[in-house]
Amino acid sequence: MVAEADIMCKQSIPSTTSAAAALDVQYHVCVAKDQNFQIDVNVKNGSSPSTPVFREVRVTESVSADISRFESVVSCSETIKSAVVESSPVKFVPSIRSGSYADIGKRDSMEDEHIQIDDLSAHLGSLFKCPTPSAFYAVFDGHGGPEAAAYIKKNAMKLFFEDAELPETSAIDDAFLQELENSHRKAFLMADLALADEHSVSCTCGTTALTALVLGSRLLVANAGDCRAVLCRKGVAVDMSQDHRPSYLPERMRVEKLGGYIDDGYLRYLDGSLSITRALGDWEMKFPIESASPLIAEPDVQQEVLTKDDEFLIIGCDGIWDVMSSQYAVSLVRRVLRRHNDPQQSAQELVKEALRLHSSDNVTVIVICLSSPDPPESCPPQRRRFRCASLSEDARSRLKSLLEGN
Repeated sequence: MVAEADIMCKQSIPSTTSAAAALDVQYHVCVAKDQNFQIDVNVKNGSSPSTPVFREVRVTESVSADISRFESVVSCSETIKSAVVESSPVKFVPSIRSGSYADIGKRDSMEDEHIQIDDLSAHLGSLFKCPTPSAFYAVFDGHGGPEAAAYIKKNAMKLFFEDAELPETSAIDDAFLQELENSHRKAFLMADLALADEHSVSCTCGTTALTALVLGSRLLVANAGDCRAVLCRKGVAVDMSQDHRPSYLPERMRVEKLGGYIDDGYLRYLDGSLSITRALGDWEMKFPIESASPLIAEPDVQQEVLTKDDEFLIIGCDGIWDVMSSQYAVSLVRRVLRRHNDPQQSAQELVKEALRLHSSDNVTVIVICLSSPDPPESCPPQRRRFRCASLSEDARSRLKSLLEGN
């Protein structure tokens, strides 16, 4: 819509008379198509032409309606523009910091291992162009000895990043994430094969593995075994992994289809027994390489787009989850974070609680904060309590004499 203004001024001042000057000003403004309104301004008698005084303004009704419609259009346009701006998605950028804690528990030896890298880009250098922020975490729960878990931890960066077929582009889109997921699956399988060839690791030794990779606002969790990752979303626990145990019906059906069998909650095959259905290593219980086996190392992978509602992520070995639910752990960590704002202390408190609940395994956990820290809760000042004490008869008499000045 275009507005035009045409201003015509006429001034007539007689030179032989003191009569009032006359000034006629006509405004022609076109609003919309072929519409105009007129404003007549007259100067009061006796006023100087240079300082006109407005006495009367007349606007035709048709033009007033057009102006109203014009204002409505402008207002509607501004409303639509505001709505578009408000509905535009705001990309969430995690503010990452983490803390971890591990305890041998009631076991004779420590077979858990973990990895905690808050800045993956700085750790890898030019090897992999990571978006900001980027982080990598992992927990490994060994069995049959600590060697398998220790070997995977030592070689994790080589297996998952250096030797992995990582996407060449750094654009975080669906194609990139699919390639990254495939790369992680291959890394688990390559780690399993590496254990088969590693002479320092017995064929009776194995480990579960869970990794969590944060790239920008994307979270990728890969799991083989019964470690668990749990996301806290506005105080509600969201499981990011599935425990691979014989009690999980899809796993039981897969195992039995491939010739394995479940007895008393254990996968039993080739003179061995495990309480899990997926693991790295344990080659005495696996068919020859490239053969389908009931016990596998292939991970389940889950992806999630993080938002401002996602407060933190917990990843831990089964020593935690044997004695508490995902929601119990999330509520405990959230309470400690609100009090102390320290992920390290939150991880420690979670491990202590698992031990208090009589966990019989090694206990390892990592707490990864994703949102900006909230101010710690302030404890309200406690009211001083006074206790009334009873006085003996002798004390009463002494107090009375003192008050009376005797």
